[in-house]
Amino acid sequence: MSKLQQTLLPIKLSESKERLTSLAGLILVEEWGRAKGIWARVDQLFAGPGSGRGYQASEYVRPLVWLLHAGGRRLEDVRELAGEQEVLAQLGLQRLPSADALGDWLRRQGKGSGVRALQQSDKEMIRSYLKSLGEEITVDPDATIIEAQKRAAEWTYQKVKGYQPLLAYVNEVCVHHEFRAGNVPAGSGALRFIKECEKKLPAGKRLYWRSDSAWYQAEVLNHCSQGQRTFSITADQDSAVKAAQAQLPASAWQKFYSKEGVATEREISETVHCLNETKQAFRLLVLRWPNPQPDLFATTPYFYHAVATNREQSASAVIHLHNQRGESENWHKELKLGYGMEQLPCGEMEAVRINDGGRGFESRVAADKAASLERWKSFCRQLPDSDG
Repeated sequence: MSKLQQTLLPIKLSESKERLTSLAGLILVEEWGRAKGIWARVDQLFAGPGSGRGYQASEYVRPLVWLLHAGGRRLEDVRELAGEQEVLAQLGLQRLPSADALGDWLRRQGKGSGVRALQQSDKEMIRSYLKSLGEEITVDPDATIIEAQKRAAEWTYQKVKGYQPLLAYVNEVCVHHEFRAGNVPAGSGALRFIKECEKKLPAGKRLYWRSDSAWYQAEVLNHCSQGQRTFSITADQDSAVKAAQAQLPASAWQKFYSKEGVATEREISETVHCLNETKQAFRLLVLRWPNPQPDLFATTPYFYHAVATNREQSASAVIHLHNQRGESENWHKELKLGYGMEQLPCGEMEAVRINDGGRGFESRVAADKAASLERWKSFCRQLPDSDG
């Protein structure tokens, strides 16, 4: 038996006085921001310093973005960045604002014109991506809870203190968001949120809004029934919906198949429904499945799930489309875990609102990533078929 040849990797060791760092990856974040012109645009949109020795707006925004990417939990963690002189030198920075200066700037922007500046920045950063999409844009609004032990944090429905921002996604890109206290319901101000979001979307495209039951409201359904809009919204199991479900005859129910064509234990049917203040009726798609063990609180032989819609596809096709809105939970995780938004380093509501708006940078990253993925798919479709 021949022996395997033993080789050594060409590794050379030498003594160095350079400091080790775990933040070298921030150089890529900084390079991305510069390449996309984000920092220069931040300086244009936000108010400048009051004196020649003051910090520019980008000098506040950049360390906040780095802080979130590096896992910072509070503004005082900026001191860790200040200690990384080698990294700062690579970034071309000679100074960083203190934690107190960052907090003061966030509060000033939150009480002043900072929110409008952030909204304009968000709109500009995602504009090119949205224009590259097809004739119909699917918008998925969803609220998420950010747990925080801050002075301004309120109790949420999940019995933890924190905040509950409302976000609207197109694919994985956050196109609009509204920072909210933890005790604000997800359905509060839904129509206003829709109108503000639509200002950021390109004109001339069809809009498909899909949401959970938080947006099962007459004013939302009326708005989404106008123009080039369609919707699919989970219906509340209120008395009217339950009565409509009970009136469906046995012959109206059909076997429901998964998107892959696999038979399920569920059945599907539909009827026409309306709310007291809706201007026109809509389709009510109903799924039911056996209740294996009726009890004191669920005495009916079936469980039900209903979706309100005005789309013209088959009932099953609409349900399959509507169920894809569950991807928003993964996009929440991407923002929180991938881009550090599960932490809010500030304690006051006005400052937190501006700090949360830093996800505009992440939206641009996600938009460029999604656009690159679409270009890759387009390239692959052009490749010739192979028998190998």
